[in-house]
Amino acid sequence: MPTDTDSNTIKIGSLFSKSGVTAFIEKTLSNAVSLAVSEVNASGGIGGRHLALEEADPKGELKVFESETHRLLESGVSTFFGCYLSSTRKVTLPIIAQHQKLLFYPTFYEGFEFSPNCIYSGAVPNQNMFWLADYLLDSYEKKYLLVGSNYVFPYETNRVMRDLVANRGGDVVDEIYIPLNPSPEEIARVIEKIKAALPIVVFSTLVGQGAVSFYKAYHEAGIDPKTSPIASLITGEAEVEQIGARASAGHVTAAPYFSSIETPQNLKFVAHYRDRYGKESPICAAAEAAYLQVHLFAEAAKRAGAVDRESILRVLPTFSFEAPQGVVRVSRENHHTHLWPKVAIVDANGEFRIVRESFEPVPPDPYLKGFDPGNSQNDEKSF
Repeated sequence: MPTDTDSNTIKIGSLFSKSGVTAFIEKTLSNAVSLAVSEVNASGGIGGRHLALEEADPKGELKVFESETHRLLESGVSTFFGCYLSSTRKVTLPIIAQHQKLLFYPTFYEGFEFSPNCIYSGAVPNQNMFWLADYLLDSYEKKYLLVGSNYVFPYETNRVMRDLVANRGGDVVDEIYIPLNPSPEEIARVIEKIKAALPIVVFSTLVGQGAVSFYKAYHEAGIDPKTSPIASLITGEAEVEQIGARASAGHVTAAPYFSSIETPQNLKFVAHYRDRYGKESPICAAAEAAYLQVHLFAEAAKRAGAVDRESILRVLPTFSFEAPQGVVRVSRENHHTHLWPKVAIVDANGEFRIVRESFEPVPPDPYLKGFDPGNSQNDEKSF
């Protein structure tokens, strides 16, 4: 039984924005955490103690992330689940580390980070971007334009993508950054540059409402995704719901999870999620990661008989969990997660049709120690 026996509950914190430019995505992550907590509690909790989830709304603002993290710490939260943007992780994690607590971070990100106070359950470049680059260069034009939101993840991601494209015989003709919440005029200027370069593949690291507006403008401009698709690591089910099926169809995404996966574990997860949040509720890769990491934490706490950071970190790499995407586990070496890369294209109904995927979970390589920019060196199957 967990050793901090002062109460009959174990208090955990959720740090996802319910307002701001990424709120429609972060809501799905918050929902997934809440669902997982309810499942853990329904199965008896941890050593007979239930998880008590305390939620915050950081509003997408860095200062509010800081203040809400302090508030949750003062309320007795032992473990945090949260953050979507890398910028929010980078302001939150030092505070959590100062108090020797643990953050479970669910979002795919740019890599090149390790913290003894963080578990990373989203994809790093060798688990999504490498797969996307291979598929794009096999299937489309060799000419690329990179467009991103103006913060750390797009810059670092595009730095790697440039190498991947160049070493596969492609050419990046332009790299453009616009504000996180761009104006229609700023998006229109990007569209004009794309139209002047057609046919071309657009690699987008735009996030939130900016990404939604960009896809809609791309469609309205009449650009054909069959020859000039938008490729992204970000645009998942939550974005497609906002963009609409017509403007999303034909575009490409790489991720470890899509809600269209037809396995018993995923069908069960999707059914539980939509029974709770509505039959049309979108479920994206980061939401699945948020869900699985609560179960990883709960299982580690049960095995350790404690919920302190050191006990969780000691036990967490010793077991696997059957997540909706497949069997996953956490690496002791770097605190990242073994995941199942997939590439999918949005169909006319707004569903992701998987066109390439891994035969087995791919170990995380956040520092790209085994980086060969010209060869993904992964076993895969294509459709």
